Amino acid sequence: MCFDLDSRPPIAPIVGGSVDARSLTIEAADGNVLRAFRARPVDPAGAGVVILPDVRGLHPFYEELAARFAEHGFDALAIDWFGRTAGSGPRHPDWDHMPHVEQATWEGVATDIRAAASALREELRDDLHALFTVGFCFGGRASFLSATLGLDLAGVVGFYGGVTGTGRAGMPAPIDVVDRFQSPVLGLFGGADEFDPNDLAAFDRALEETGVDHQIITYPGAPHSFFDRKADQFREASEAAWEEVLAFLRERGAQIGA
Repeated sequence: MCFDLDSRPPIAPIVGGSVDARSLTIEAADGNVLRAFRARPVDPAGAGVVILPDVRGLHPFYEELAARFAEHGFDALAIDWFGRTAGSGPRHPDWDHMPHVEQATWEGVATDIRAAASALREELRDDLHALFTVGFCFGGRASFLSATLGLDLAGVVGFYGGVTGTGRAGMPAPIDVVDRFQSPVLGLFGGADEFDPNDLAAFDRALEETGVDHQIITYPGAPHSFFDRKADQFREASEAAWEEVLAFLRERGAQIGA
């Protein structure tokens, strides 16, 4: 599990920066109805972000993160993974998510990512010039793999997403499919995480060898899920990571919109 139930993004709110934050549902191509949370900016930048959660699916951390993105001008849509097995209604904070993780498939995950991308594009139409995915842990791997889905993404961002071996839901290893990546990549990792540094270095090399525009950044001493308001001892790493994300979105978004 990536974040505790009471975890929240380590990002200070901007008063008046977002508007019309609300829950909704989206229907995927296979008929799945998934929970989502939509946050609109007051002053849109012309770019959108699909937020891909950890193994617990959509919970308050990601709803608040959507609002923080909107405060910086990005139309944001956070989605849930478990509509097929858990439905799209409200859930108790202590609900047992693991049986639903075990039933998830990469096909279903990919279908839901496509549905979220389509929902933002259909809503915003000509006002959306660039679309990104940003994911965490389970969603971090899914975000990297989103670069293979033919979604014309301006970039993909993964916080501590696994890059080697078969992942949960049968997700392939991103390092094994870098030749299919069609989007720039930003990978953010804690230096004290369980990942083998050699795996991250190999992923970095594979992206370089295949000509994928990318940045792989490791924060020394930071653990898995360091991007958390409660983890004050890693505040500097969190602040640096947030600035990297904003810079990545702004730079790649400007390139698309130019």
